[in-house]
Amino acid sequence: MVFYEEKEYTMLDREKVLAECKKKIQLEAEALMRVSEQVDDAYADAVDRILNCKGRLIITGLGKTGHVGKKIAASFASLGTQAYFVHSCESLHGDMGMIGPDDVVIMISNSGKSQEILNMLPPLKIIGSTTISITKSKDNPLALATDIAIQANAEPEIDHMGGLAPTASSTAALAIGDALATVVSELKGFTRNDFALSHPGGALGQQLLREYQERISKQ
Repeated sequence: MVFYEEKEYTMLDREKVLAECKKKIQLEAEALMRVSEQVDDAYADAVDRILNCKGRLIITGLGKTGHVGKKIAASFASLGTQAYFVHSCESLHGDMGMIGPDDVVIMISNSGKSQEILNMLPPLKIIGSTTISITKSKDNPLALATDIAIQANAEPEIDHMGGLAPTASSTAALAIGDALATVVSELKGFTRNDFALSHPGGALGQQLLREYQERISKQ
């Protein structure tokens, strides 16, 4: 473990830090633009399967994609689609029992080669769930084995070690999740009143609930 001493930045150092931070954000923005150019029919197929899902939407991943998957599941749920996150490793030790034949499973793995997530495929095939992958290419083991394969090639990563840390790739997966969640929500006709019921504890939810109650009282 390396411990760093606190450092007082000179004005020149601070300017360099600010410039580097701005550069990193711009690099991630450029990565998202590259991913936007990869949008194809797989997105429409994914939206169609999710819209017509008779069960629940399950998101799975591990590591950084696991954290991203949790946020994607939360976004879908708050926008009107029942969605749950299942950790890829935990699924192999009992949580596969949470997934049924009517469910749609979105599997996130940048490389598409993580063994833990690949190990989910045989039981998912037997269960009969629809599978959607989000990976950096369409010729990796995960993409080739899923019903729908979404490409998210955001390379290069933005870290200083040559792409060791998931940065642009995890941002891209998150953006794709947001895109699917919001498009599905719009097509479902999800309204501001529906949003209020999903967020009753927040300031916006409270405001929308008051507005809704006022309209009801005037009827």
